[in-house]
Amino acid sequence: MLIACLALILAVAALAHTAPAPSVLEASPRYRSLWRVMPRHGEPPTVYLTFDDGPNARWTPPLLDALRESDVRATFFVIDRQITADTEAIVRRTAADGHTIGVHTGSRRLMMASPSRVAREVQQAAARITQITGRPTCAVFRPHAGWRSVTMYEGLRQAGYTLVGWSWGMWDWHWWQQPEGVSVAARLAERASAGDIIVIHDGHHDDPQADRRRAADAVRALVPRLRDRGFSIAPLCTGASLVSDPL
Repeated sequence: MLIACLALILAVAALAHTAPAPSVLEASPRYRSLWRVMPRHGEPPTVYLTFDDGPNARWTPPLLDALRESDVRATFFVIDRQITADTEAIVRRTAADGHTIGVHTGSRRLMMASPSRVAREVQQAAARITQITGRPTCAVFRPHAGWRSVTMYEGLRQAGYTLVGWSWGMWDWHWWQQPEGVSVAARLAERASAGDIIVIHDGHHDDPQADRRRAADAVRALVPRLRDRGFSIAPLCTGASLVSDPL
């Protein structure tokens, strides 16, 4: 029995980096992370829309249109290599529209990098975004698919960054089916609770041609449903500061 328990503990520890939710890696206060924003007394119930894997030349502009029409500010986690001559203007518009921009990684590579390399690459990506937009980024980072490691956390700590995840089940994944915006919105609206962080993809980490029309469609269907339930919608950062201390 003891051997089985030890094996289970080791298995959980070994797989903790793959969990799309807080796990044993987040047990240490040394590793700053945010997976849900604690509601504050006297404030309206709020949810936080975030978008991953952009900027995308085809799908991010209609998403920005939908957010503007809905009068919503959100948080975009962008991949540095996706910022090209064709998408720089989209990054600039994202900031000009009042959205928060954070750093994202489109692969698991940084899991194996040294802390100093993690810190350097994250800071360089953020500096490039600031150069394009003329505005400071919020010091938030989202790893690809939630895959993280101790060395990644150490690098983020050196860089002064907070790892941001998402609330359990609050994503646009539909188990090997092409998700549609309306169905994504219906599921998210039904599950939403105060402090939830929602993630929707406006790009693809490898394929810029991947269909991501669901992002704009989901916003148009989701925002009215959330507001009907009494929720406010906000970005994760105000200026360069997080809306909540990491959990």
